[in-house]
Amino acid sequence: MPRVTGLGHVGIHVHDLERMVAFYRDLLGMQITKQNWRAGVVFLSADPGSVDHEIALMRGRQTADGTRLIQQVSMRVDSLDDLRAFRRRLMAEGYRIEGIVNHASAIGCYFFDPEGNRTEVFWVTGRPCWVPTANPIDIEQPDAAVMAEVDRVWNELRDVPVGGRMAEESATLQLARRD
Repeated sequence: MPRVTGLGHVGIHVHDLERMVAFYRDLLGMQITKQNWRAGVVFLSADPGSVDHEIALMRGRQTADGTRLIQQVSMRVDSLDDLRAFRRRLMAEGYRIEGIVNHASAIGCYFFDPEGNRTEVFWVTGRPCWVPTANPIDIEQPDAAVMAEVDRVWNELRDVPVGGRMAEESATLQLARRD
């Protein structure tokens, strides 16, 4: 039976992205690994050589009754087959799946827990990618087709260094399809 192998990262909706980045970077000593300021997204890691990111900061925190503090809770799985098994199990048990996305560095299955909290199970692809990106992917395809799609995205972004930025950032995290 597949199981999660640990917490991947915590995503937090914030009021002041610049202040929060400064806190995690300057006070706690974390390093920016991925960033798209136009989209309002910055990822940080205490150890970028081992972990893509542990904190994901997202602009958009609401106040009062509509408070959104946690953007998501993410947990790693060991294999693409485990990710597929989780997706099937979640669907069979009636959980709402938000989407399956290709981040190049990982493939994530996003869903909502019983209280509506956004949750992700993800598999690390082995392709280091330092640009926040989220492209829909069908993980029920054969492994070779899934990895071809991962590589397509990775090849477009692979030259951006840790903490670097793309010359032309989009307002979304999805890459334009170039077939």
